[in-house]
Amino acid sequence: MTITLPPGQLKWLEEQVAAGRFSSVDDAVAVAVAVADLMATENDDLAWAKPYVDEARAGAARGEVAPLDDALAEIDAHLAALKR
Repeated sequence: MTITLPPGQLKWLEEQVAAGRFSSVDDAVAVAVAVADLMATENDDLAWAKPYVDEARAGAARGEVAPLDDALAEIDAHLAALKR
């Protein structure tokens, strides 16, 4: 992939590489992208999850629960199937 940066940003990245903070401009950009993803995650208020939590609580109130060992075994089986 080719990314074109504004001259000022490219200069700053090159200075960071020259200062030894990154081994290359590519590495610096990869870190910047990872940080941006992390920042987006931190700003997520998780409001989207509320309906799922409410549904799970209602199910638990109705007695629709499973022992932890059974739930973990089901998750492990599902992950193993996905890896195949």
